[in-house]
Amino acid sequence: MARIGVLGLGNWGTALAHVWCEDGHNVLGWTIEHEVYESMMTESINKKYLPGYEIPRLQVTMEMSDVTEECEILVLALPSGVILSVVDDLIPHLRPSHVLLDLAKGLAPSEEGGSGMISDAIGRRLEAAGKSNPVIVMTGPTIAPEVARGVMTTALVACHDRSVAERIAERLSTSNLVLKAAEDPMGAELWGAYKNTVAIACGLVDGLHGSIGGDNLKAALVLAGFSEGIRLLDAMGAEPSTAFGPAGIGDLYVTATSPRSRNRTLGEKLGSGLSLEDSLEEMHMVAEGVRASRMFIDRAPGLGVEIPFLTALGGLLDGELEVEDAVRRMVDSYEG
Repeated sequence: MARIGVLGLGNWGTALAHVWCEDGHNVLGWTIEHEVYESMMTESINKKYLPGYEIPRLQVTMEMSDVTEECEILVLALPSGVILSVVDDLIPHLRPSHVLLDLAKGLAPSEEGGSGMISDAIGRRLEAAGKSNPVIVMTGPTIAPEVARGVMTTALVACHDRSVAERIAERLSTSNLVLKAAEDPMGAELWGAYKNTVAIACGLVDGLHGSIGGDNLKAALVLAGFSEGIRLLDAMGAEPSTAFGPAGIGDLYVTATSPRSRNRTLGEKLGSGLSLEDSLEEMHMVAEGVRASRMFIDRAPGLGVEIPFLTALGGLLDGELEVEDAVRRMVDSYEG
């Protein structure tokens, strides 16, 4: 039985907390959102992010020190745009025994330096503070409501020290949440971010129903996006094999096709004619693909990699291209 602290009670953090509570672990959730805290305290339900799931065994706090005092595994279930600021607040409370599990995959702001990965930025902050806590990346085809419902799910936990990843995989796996250890945290994190860009593109197809939208078009976009991802992420340091595992094609498939996927849903709204601003306003959960698209577009020129798929998607997000024009350019980007 592990003592797990979940920092961030969005739908993914809450789903994992639910699964681990059901498996008999002691779980303490931390949130800065008063409505989430009140909902959990009064009804044991996160009405905002995971309605319909009562989690009476989940304890909740708004004090970060409560989590670090009581827990050994700290799960960073936070959006990529805020995770580093939360880590800054967390570091003074860390003990040597704490292990950090990073769920916010992807690229850190360019001024962070290093490899450019969020997990690396966390590690660099720890090192600067004289800490040596291990950082593990978790990613894979994990739609939160399905995980909460008990759907069989496989995900990857990756760390430079494979023994640490294996220990976490063993402790946190359940009968329906199967975690696999790996040694390519950079590749896992890159694909965890990149897949969201392809999901937005596939959502466009669902928004274009009645015109050029259809399953044939969606398949063409998956192929074009995946192929470009292999070239770009290889240049960024991902191991080639990671593209064909749970963190790569597995996560890309479910995020691009599931009606519960936030990024696919955002794409559908854009495809139906809504602006990016209006689409985001209709969603109270973060769609990471917008930030990921722009950051990959910024990094690609320095690597000498052509990215016509991402360039077309970026043109749409910036209001420079109409939906059908962007989709046609993305399909045409595939060269075989």
